[in-house]
This record gives sequence, structure tokens and C-alpha cells, in this order.
Amino acid sequence: MALKIRLSRGGSKKRPFYRVVVADARAPRDGRYIEKLGTYNPRLPKDSEERVSIDGEKAAEWIRKGAQPTERVARFLSQIEVDGKPIVEWKHGNNPNKGEPGTKAKERLEEKAEKEAARKEAEEEAKRAAEEAKNAPAEEEAPAEAEAEEAPAEEAAEEEKTS
Repeated sequence: MALKIRLSRGGSKKRPFYRVVVADARAPRDGRYIEKLGTYNPRLPKDSEERVSIDGEKAAEWIRKGAQPTERVARFLSQIEVDGKPIVEWKHGNNPNKGEPGTKAKERLEEKAEKEAARKEAEEEAKRAAEEAKNAPAEEEAPAEAEAEEAPAEEAAEEEKTS
């Protein structure tokens, strides 16, 4: 039987309160436990004496019997000394991938980037089309005006020939 020293949540909604318990690893978080070792009240200030209260002797005894503390409980037990040394040596974990998004989130980011690139490309194309529309009529109007000026001259020349 694998034993864990872990937190068991109590308290009401949005007002957490935890018991530090020894339980079978297969038991539910808030379910049956073997022994209560202490309490943890996260709503109290960090410098408060009552925030974490654990019976160090009992905890040390259970660890000698093979119970494994969870990460959070190990942090608490490292601050409690029995016989002049901490119950557990706790070291800060190093998880460089903790802040990295998962695969689904990465896919969503890629899709979003593709959509953004397509939108920007469409905007650029619309701007180019608008620029061409502004420039093109000016070029077309100049030859049309020149033709309009030539036409009366041609008509006048034809009239002179006929007369």
C-alpha cells in the first residue's frame, strides 16, 4: 500500500481550508484518510503561526514508515525541524516547460497567425488596388482629353475640304 502525506480540502466554496493527512495514494483527495497530522489555512497571512500547523513527530514517524509527501507538503515539512534538522529536504523543482503552451494552444496560435497574415495581405492588396484605381483614371483621362482636342480639329479640317 502506497502512503501519501497530502492535503485534504475542507472549507466552503471560495474559502479553502486543508487538513494535512496520511492517506492511501488510491483514496480520493477529500476521502478516507489514516491519520490527521495538521492543518493548513491559506487565507491567513504568510507570517501567521496558525497558517501551517503540523505535528512534526508524527510526520517524521510516517516518513520513516515509507509515506511520501506531496510537493506542497514537502515544502511545509522542510520548514519544521525535528532533532535539529528538517523532516524533509525540499528543493525547488525546475520545470522549464511549465509556461510553454500545449499542442492545441500552439495550433490555435498558428491558425491565428495565418489568418492575421491573410488579412494583412488582403489589406495590402486592397490598398494597391485603390492606388491603381487613383492612378489609372488620371492616365486614361489625359489621352481622352487629347483625343477630344484632336477631334474638333479633324472635323474643322474635313469641313474645309468639303467647302
